[in-house]
Amino acid sequence: MNEHQAIYERIIEDPRYLQNLDWGKPRRGHPEGSVRAHLAELEENLARLKSGLSEETFWKLKVLIHVHDTFKAEATKGVPIEHPSSHASLARRFLEEFCQEPDLLQMVQYHDEPFALWRQASQRGHCNQKRLQKLLENIQDWTLFLTFLLVDGCTDGKDPEPLNWALRELTPSQELRERLFVLAGIVRAVPAKTLDSP
Repeated sequence: MNEHQAIYERIIEDPRYLQNLDWGKPRRGHPEGSVRAHLAELEENLARLKSGLSEETFWKLKVLIHVHDTFKAEATKGVPIEHPSSHASLARRFLEEFCQEPDLLQMVQYHDEPFALWRQASQRGHCNQKRLQKLLENIQDWTLFLTFLLVDGCTDGKDPEPLNWALRELTPSQELRERLFVLAGIVRAVPAKTLDSP
């Protein structure tokens, strides 16, 4: 069994994970409502991409999918991403019990940071450069992180603009940007209606 598959199997059997799955009501960005329904959408997106992913990448994405939003029920609403009781910090601490890979832990911690930076840029015309630089320094595997953002951002309830911004501003190379837009086409089937072209 792949190492990350084993981590995933342990996560989905953990009582703390299971108790949070039915939290959430339909809301802006998440018309599906519950964490369980959100994870099901992301699983469908991942399934569409599976044939183009390595086994290791596939299982890392499964881990990210099943951890990133699972602790919203226990989080303090409205606190910064790095606050100890943000849903991202709670999810990171949970994942630390199963996995000590710094990059996966950082991805869980900062999975909503691109959205926050996009919101700043759209409201002010620019984003906080210190926050942007911190994100750029904290994430090492940009292919994995941006693929996760794509899987998480290509759902019916999500505005495509934050993902467009992330693919434009955070993708380190034109080659990767083009690959990500191909993956977006696989996930969404009609990317021209939802995402910018590279």
